[in-house]
Amino acid sequence: MERLPSWLRQHLAAIRAVVVLTLITGALYPLAVTGVAQALFNDKANGSIVQKDGKDVGSAIIGQLFTDNDGNPVKTYFQSRPSAAGDGYDPTSTSASNLGPEDIVDVLPVPGQKDEEGNPDEGKQSLLTQVCARSKAVGELEGVSGARPYCTPDGVGAVLKVFPDRAVSVNQACPAKPFIAAYQGLPVECAKPGEDYAAGRTVPVRGNVTKVEVPADAVTASGSGLDPHISVAYAELQAPRVANERGLDLAKVQDLIRQHTTGRSLGFMGEPAVNVLKLNLSLDKE
Repeated sequence: MERLPSWLRQHLAAIRAVVVLTLITGALYPLAVTGVAQALFNDKANGSIVQKDGKDVGSAIIGQLFTDNDGNPVKTYFQSRPSAAGDGYDPTSTSASNLGPEDIVDVLPVPGQKDEEGNPDEGKQSLLTQVCARSKAVGELEGVSGARPYCTPDGVGAVLKVFPDRAVSVNQACPAKPFIAAYQGLPVECAKPGEDYAAGRTVPVRGNVTKVEVPADAVTASGSGLDPHISVAYAELQAPRVANERGLDLAKVQDLIRQHTTGRSLGFMGEPAVNVLKLNLSLDKE
């Protein structure tokens, strides 16, 4: 039998290697891993789906919104923390906002202008203003003060651009009244959308807030955007509102919070947290 040319033998060997590795890594290994996962961790392997009355209502490991069709919080439910994943808790868009602590100056929307897609210009809120706006909204929902350092009473970042002859509250668009009238003897003006204030010195103003009643996780998104938990402090802040809306005893709601509070991982990592979906489902049973 005539021996095959070396170049042909090399090609056939490569094809065989591709076929064998494809079967091993693309078929046998995934089937084996899936089989083990289904046999030993069936619930977790299928997404830790939570059911109510035989219907899937969410996942124990992925957060979700408890809002109405207009995006307003449903007052009978505990609210989750904010999410930067897509439109909120989208597993296909899991991400953080990628905004850091130095992101404190807004891009104000210019009336009449449109963005690249032809939609009305909406500007861009800084991380600071997002936190301030969320804190104000949570405070109003829970009946407490939403005031925070470096936030104005109307829920934007308290930031000035200081020039030799004036200061501008850059996150408060005219005709808004600036949160302070003067800074170091300079008059403070509201910001005119579209005007360039980059030449000014950026000065965040802390204000005289000494007590913050809205917890940090109520105003900041998690790194993944999918966190299903809130802090115990945020749950306790919401308890009076939920109890009142449902006509339940506050002590009963607080007991449910304790029942759905998980401890620190391995006993020392992280902080105790409350699973919002499971807590709300327990409330529905009541």
